[in-house]
Amino acid sequence: MNFKKKDLLVLSFILIAVLIRLIPHVPNVTPVTAMALFGGAFFSNRYAAMALPLIVMLLSDLFLGFSWITIFVYSAFLLVSLIGLFYNKISFKTIIFSSLSFFIITNFGVWLIGYPKTWAGLSECYTLALPFFRNSLIGDFAYSGLLLYGYKFASKRMLQEV
Repeated sequence: MNFKKKDLLVLSFILIAVLIRLIPHVPNVTPVTAMALFGGAFFSNRYAAMALPLIVMLLSDLFLGFSWITIFVYSAFLLVSLIGLFYNKISFKTIIFSSLSFFIITNFGVWLIGYPKTWAGLSECYTLALPFFRNSLIGDFAYSGLLLYGYKFASKRMLQEV
């Protein structure tokens, strides 16, 4: 297999996911967690697997804007990329682990910035975030499936994989 072609194909799927992110969507039903997991699982270069999803997020955030929790969001995506690297695949387990990691890290940032620094404040923050978590799970599973099976289909045609 030509790894350079493979990485270009992976990058093209990540770029498509970022473009989809720019289209109006239901809150949190986005391809971004799936994109980071996909990059981690399929890039042959581990540094590219961690850096490129963050770089394309940064570029799309130039259009969408940054927030106070951007550092938590990017940290969560870095962890999701590491999950992809560690497991080297997309599966039910890796999607759930990625979704939970993203939920815990980003909402911890929301709590630090906008809620009382008490157990009650932390509990309220995570409780109010649950509807967004449901939406994240929908997006994470749907887009992970699209990226995985789209890549498998394209790689058979473009990389002559068996």
